[in-house]
Amino acid sequence: MLRHIFFGIFFTVVLSSVLAKTITVCIAFKATTPGSSWRKWIGVKLPNSLVVILSSVQVLNGVLWLTFSPPFQEMDMDTYHGKIILQCNEGSKLAFYLMLGYMGFLAAVSLILAFMVRTLPDIYNEAKYITFSMLVFCSVWICAIPAYLSSKGKSTVSVEAFAILASGDGIVFCMFLPKLWNILTKPELKTRPSLQK
Repeated sequence: MLRHIFFGIFFTVVLSSVLAKTITVCIAFKATTPGSSWRKWIGVKLPNSLVVILSSVQVLNGVLWLTFSPPFQEMDMDTYHGKIILQCNEGSKLAFYLMLGYMGFLAAVSLILAFMVRTLPDIYNEAKYITFSMLVFCSVWICAIPAYLSSKGKSTVSVEAFAILASGDGIVFCMFLPKLWNILTKPELKTRPSLQK
């Protein structure tokens, strides 16, 4: 019953964290001018608040989904002749598509914001990595949703598992492998004078 709901909540936390990081990068560069009013938004309060607020929308969707039309077990006797397959029916299709749509909205906003600030100075800028990771995430899900909707039985779970693993790995690898590469291969960038340029 909780498979789709937990999937939606966990991925919303990931996407809202990436969005909060993107907004933090945007604000950090707007706050560099003397006397900027953006300085009051720098710190951990804004990103933490964003993650909690944006994730609570998905939690509310999940609670409403479970309350009014929860997922249930059904028997599929049509896919394979002579076999009965137990599978999960999502219950409310509207709640399922709202969950996917909200995650797509968060990913799209994060991609657009990161794309807009990708040209900021390279030493401090993580927007390029966020842009590419969100591009990978969106590409995986744009390909996976039609495959998920057209598959039946065990194939549905395989498509869902592939999409979850590929998009999660895409976010992690695209954001952190370039940083790890710079740490391991470019030790001269870790000195104070190079950071102050």
